[in-house]
Amino acid sequence: MRRITRLTGICFAFLLYASVARGQQSFPVTATADESFIAGRPVALDPKGKLLPWPMPDDTGYSYSAYFLSQWTIVWDQYNRQRLPYLYCCFDFDRTTFELVPDEHWANSTGYLRAMMQGFVERLYPYTGDPHTLEFLENFVDYELENGTTPDNYLWGGVPYPSANPGSPRYTGWSEHGEDYIEPHVVGEDGYAYLRLYEMTGNTKYLRAAIRCAEALAKNFKPGDERNSPWPYRCHARDGSLNGGKGMFRYSANVVEPIMLFDELIRLKQGDTASYRKVRQGAWDWLMKYPMQNNAWVGYFEDVPGSMDNVNQVIPLEFARYILLHPEKDPEWREHSQKLIEWVRTTPKWPKYIVHGATVTTEQGDGKTFCCNAPNQCCDSHSARLAAVEALFYARTGDAAYKEAAYRTYNWVTYFQGLSSAAHAPFSNQWWFTDEFADGPRRMMDAFGAVPEWAPCDESHLLSSISVVTRIAYGAGSVTYSTFDAESTDVLRLDFVPDSVTAGGSALGRRKDLNQQGYTFDEVTRVLFIRHTSSRDVDIQGRSDRVPPSWITFDDPHLPAGTPLVGQYPSGVIDWGEDAWKIATPYGKFATFTLALADPTPRQAAFYFYAPRIFVGVDVYNGGDADATVTIRSPGDGEVSAIIKPGELRRLRTNWRDPSSQVSFEFTNGQSLRFDNLAYLHP
Repeated sequence: MRRITRLTGICFAFLLYASVARGQQSFPVTATADESFIAGRPVALDPKGKLLPWPMPDDTGYSYSAYFLSQWTIVWDQYNRQRLPYLYCCFDFDRTTFELVPDEHWANSTGYLRAMMQGFVERLYPYTGDPHTLEFLENFVDYELENGTTPDNYLWGGVPYPSANPGSPRYTGWSEHGEDYIEPHVVGEDGYAYLRLYEMTGNTKYLRAAIRCAEALAKNFKPGDERNSPWPYRCHARDGSLNGGKGMFRYSANVVEPIMLFDELIRLKQGDTASYRKVRQGAWDWLMKYPMQNNAWVGYFEDVPGSMDNVNQVIPLEFARYILLHPEKDPEWREHSQKLIEWVRTTPKWPKYIVHGATVTTEQGDGKTFCCNAPNQCCDSHSARLAAVEALFYARTGDAAYKEAAYRTYNWVTYFQGLSSAAHAPFSNQWWFTDEFADGPRRMMDAFGAVPEWAPCDESHLLSSISVVTRIAYGAGSVTYSTFDAESTDVLRLDFVPDSVTAGGSALGRRKDLNQQGYTFDEVTRVLFIRHTSSRDVDIQGRSDRVPPSWITFDDPHLPAGTPLVGQYPSGVIDWGEDAWKIATPYGKFATFTLALADPTPRQAAFYFYAPRIFVGVDVYNGGDADATVTIRSPGDGEVSAIIKPGELRRLRTNWRDPSSQVSFEFTNGQSLRFDNLAYLHP
């Protein structure tokens, strides 16, 4: 979403593009921007001068997962404290304390954020197994269902409003566009999110909400033409009119979101499927006849006035992504998806930048004005979307050029994880919950499903599934999970070799391909593909002594930077003693809150587990200009020692087996060390 802040207290909605602020100067379609910093972070390059990921250039899995896990850390902290996303689209943060401050001036993008967040959590829950992800998502969606849907007696009744005035606890649209209006394509987008949340949880209230969206879309469908889409961009909720309200507009090319909702309801045999089939086909025919021919990809963002000139990359890339995931929907999926990728890469409507081999795309423009600002400062979500579609094209076709393109662009995206004090958004220092904490992370997670060898190599994760995952548990040499559908194809990367793979208790055979039920496994990458058709319940067992650890991130529970750790933190887990440790801000190659030593010239420190546990390790960063030595000891377990070079981030692992209560540290040049992601095991 594209926003500016108030100028002398007035929102100028027409100042949507960076080049407007620059006097409408012309721009090159593609330019080189090989800067030495991205989001204020120094770049890392391979021997050929191509961009590597941040913060660990030699560990793609760590860097990619750190991107979306750091964003989740901030979202979960928000859920437990301020809950800013419920009321605000945008925020700034104090560059000293790193506390978030809401933007009081711009539209709260409620509908987009919920749908994007559902997509993020749908991938994040099976990856982590963390039930808190589902807790957050259900609460977030429940708030909207209680505070942000239209009255039932409206023409567009019982459907979500797309936005709200900043800080408003109830959603009825943004007053800059009008009052009491909806955006039909968001009805489709949110409706699909409701439906997938129903599949994740089994809660039928989300199914009912999805059906209400589909019914309203079916009832209000019109065939459309070159200047009028099947549903308008914006209309009044009460009667569907476009009169009164300067934001109302007749055209949006984004019919793929309603199509996705109809397709899934038809598959599940829920609602008036006969009506859905007819309307779905009408929307598809219109899409093929007009936008796919004339590239009039306009009408997506909730804060942009209606225009036939201002095109964007979200609609074509989301459509390309859909048909790459579901090629059965489009006999010409390869030609269509490739055409859309290349159009986004080359369109003169907005500028693109090449940053050390990574293609960075801005999001929208009309050939004269565009959004947003120069590269290497913001807007990671849109480049993540391009990379995701390129990676999926590679996965579907085997075209290695698209894999390489996706890899470099994803690497650029990693520099935007967490809160970077030197990065900033267009026109201001504000950030957006949609882009940074939902849309970008969900599209980064597409990377692991498309190219599973990019995932961490020393952990077990379910990376993607055609079906929704409803339950998952990780153990030593064990992954057990259930999917909503009995028939699904799932992708995992394991830290062990499977001895058995079963579905519903019946053994699946190892195969060369997945033309039928079974699995394939690559001994080198330990990538496992499973196709199951007979049961929802999958069990993978092998031999391993690696138990998934518990983590302390120093963000949960949140304590202000500078807070001394005295006694328990988290409650009942660790006693930090007194005056040895403190909470610190994001720093160096850590994107979220960290652990620091309280002594400015530390030589030693310790902490104590309340009950004996096994200390697995911790991530350590050296922000100084000299080598630092860290030695870790625990009674009965011996010691682990490492030299951390200046600017180095190291994941220290003890390989200890015995539980103990005390963990002690000894340092040389430890004054610039920071710590994060402390891992431990219950005995």
